[in-house]
Amino acid sequence: MRTEIRLSGFGGQGIGLAGFILGKALCLFDGLETVMTQAYGPEARGGASSTNIVVDDQPIDYPFIQQADILVALSQEAYTRFRQEVKSGATIIIDDGLVTPDAEDQCHAIPATELAEGLGRRVVANVIMLGFFTAVTGLVKRQAMERAIETTVRPKTLELNKKAFLTGFEYAAKIEQAR
Repeated sequence: MRTEIRLSGFGGQGIGLAGFILGKALCLFDGLETVMTQAYGPEARGGASSTNIVVDDQPIDYPFIQQADILVALSQEAYTRFRQEVKSGATIIIDDGLVTPDAEDQCHAIPATELAEGLGRRVVANVIMLGFFTAVTGLVKRQAMERAIETTVRPKTLELNKKAFLTGFEYAAKIEQAR
C-alpha cells in the first residue's frame, strides 16, 4: 500500500506544518509507517517549498518519492514544477484560487486560501487543505487528523485550526453531494 504524497506551495503557506500534521496523523494515530522529507527554495518566504511523505503498512525501505500518488498544490509554481513527477492516474488536489491546472488534468479543487480569508486568517489555508485531503483521499482517518492537529498547533490557535479542518472536510462533502 506504499503511497507517495507531495504537499507543495510557496514558503509562508505552512507546507511543512501541514506535512508534519499529516505524517503525525498517519504514523501516531493511524498506526502506519511514515517518512517525511522537506525541500525549500532559496527564500524564507515566497520560494518554492514541498513536503514529501511516504506512507506504508510495511516498513519503508526507500524514504524518497519517485512518482507521487497524490499531489497537493497550493501555488501555480508548485503545480507546474511537480505535476510532471506524478504517476499516471494520480490524485491531484489544488487551491483553485491560486492554481490553474492543465486542461487534461482531473483535479480535486478547493478555494482554500479564499475560505481561510473567510475565517479571518489566510494562514490556515494549509489546514483547510488537510481537511479536504482527508475527505477526498480517504487515506487518513478524520479522527487521526483531528488528534494530530490538537497535539501540534499552539493552544491559542486550536479552535481556529479545528474550524479550518472542518471547513475543508465539509467542502469536500458539498462537492460530492453536488455531483
